[in-house]
Amino acid sequence: MGADSDMRAAVGQVPPGLDFPPVELVSAPPLEEATVAIVTTAALARPGEPWDDQTHEFRLFDRDSEGLIMAHNSTNLDRSGFALDRNVAFPIDRLQEMENEGRIGKVAPRHASFIGSTFELSTFLFDTGPRLAATLRGDGVDVALLTPV
Repeated sequence: MGADSDMRAAVGQVPPGLDFPPVELVSAPPLEEATVAIVTTAALARPGEPWDDQTHEFRLFDRDSEGLIMAHNSTNLDRSGFALDRNVAFPIDRLQEMENEGRIGKVAPRHASFIGSTFELSTFLFDTGPRLAATLRGDGVDVALLTPV
């Protein structure tokens, strides 16, 4: 039984009007031709720009953004890996290497971060997620590299 079936059995049916429309699946170009963006839940921010608790918004960062911090507000989150190497959560240097080696077409001009400590998901599903997807598609992105933190 799939996760969706398990969830429906546990909490009942999805209310009318909340069923998701069919998703049109499209094939991405080969990675050697694809534009790749990073989408992380590391709550990346510029210093002095904190995240609001439980926000559903995302932030965009240019591919050459420097000095980003992991602004997640949980005291239980270990930031030491990111402090030593930003590529742990935001592998921009690895993507640039892959572009230079011809393993991907190019690194996207912008990348996105969410805050990972959010529990209510319907806003992501019906609003924020589709808005980010449209933004990235507008930037010519073919593939999103997800880095959950």
